[in-house]
Amino acid sequence: MAGILTMILAGGEGTRLQPLTTTRSKPSVPFGGSYRLIDFVLNNFVNADFLRIYVLTQFKSQSLYLHMKKGWNIVGITDRFIDPIPAQMRMGKRWYDGTADAIYQNLRFIEISDPEHVCIFGSDHIYKMDVSQMVSFHKQKAAALTVAALRMPIEEASAFGVIEVDDEGRMIGFEEKPKHPKHIPGDPSQALVSMGNYIFETEALYRELKRDGDDEHSSHDFGKDIIPHLFPRAPVYVYDYSTNVIPGEGPNVYWRDVGTLDGYWQTHMDLVADNPPFSLYNRKWPLHTHYPPLPPATFVDTEQCKVKIANSLISGGCFIQGSQIQRSILGFRCNIGPCSHISESVLLGDVKIGEGCSIRRAIIDKNVEIAPGTVIGENLTHDRERFTVSEGGIVVIPRGARVGY
Repeated sequence: MAGILTMILAGGEGTRLQPLTTTRSKPSVPFGGSYRLIDFVLNNFVNADFLRIYVLTQFKSQSLYLHMKKGWNIVGITDRFIDPIPAQMRMGKRWYDGTADAIYQNLRFIEISDPEHVCIFGSDHIYKMDVSQMVSFHKQKAAALTVAALRMPIEEASAFGVIEVDDEGRMIGFEEKPKHPKHIPGDPSQALVSMGNYIFETEALYRELKRDGDDEHSSHDFGKDIIPHLFPRAPVYVYDYSTNVIPGEGPNVYWRDVGTLDGYWQTHMDLVADNPPFSLYNRKWPLHTHYPPLPPATFVDTEQCKVKIANSLISGGCFIQGSQIQRSILGFRCNIGPCSHISESVLLGDVKIGEGCSIRRAIIDKNVEIAPGTVIGENLTHDRERFTVSEGGIVVIPRGARVGY
């Protein structure tokens, strides 16, 4: 795999995830109790034994940098690295203008590594992929570019790049975020959409980025500019994500965009469903992250109330006294007071909830303190006066808030 270099786009501002992205970039948003969003794409490469990885950061990157330093540091192994690269404005005093411009401004790192192929992946989706299988497909087709794709309900496809392919898997059509997406032949309910994950033959990548960089009318985006220009002129192939086989699991079709508060919440609820469609427990595909030195989660009954926990994920360092927790995810070091009831909620960590609280369908960011007797999620009109409430009725409490004091 020495001929493969990976560039992960991790500069996302995540405006639709506000207030969770007020103090952190989108890829560093906590997820699933013990993880960050960036962890899932990194695990896809590390588990496939691709260990030459640059992570391109931009907005509010300190939290992401510290997480990678603690959990993803490779030391002392020749030509193996996972390095965060901050925006360095090598081509003028400007931020990245688009996804393609982010790579263009960092071409020097590709030149130093001198790879045959470059993987360019996003960092804010929840999924598993054995990237080596996509690389094998890319090489077999002798493609200039391979785009990972999956089927999606036609009513949701307008948010993505919609693809047309021939019988050999070669791209013959592409439209970025169309108002009226084209359906898959023979199935009007489905469209084939780009996952935003690409493998380029290096010379083709150089050529397209330099051409695009000289075009002052371009938005410098892979979906809007690079792919539409390249596929009619060079062999661009489409890798079917549903054919990817994860060791210990078989074919895998779970992929979620967590770009909105409702999507973020629903993906958490998938983890605590009766039959979770996404597993955190596959020993053949471990999900590495930075796990701080914490004691096990502790559960203590009180005289008045007994602990009852069902369909939930509880992280290390949590201390729960006589409370009921249902279909919820608690991050590190949450402290739940006696006789409280938490349901269908996501606590990102270091949250303190007082006695006798009722929390329903909420996302609670870090370092939040909630006073005894507080009720959240039962009267959305009242909650909107104090907090962000998503379109789907999820109450979001920002980092560091003190509620009810």
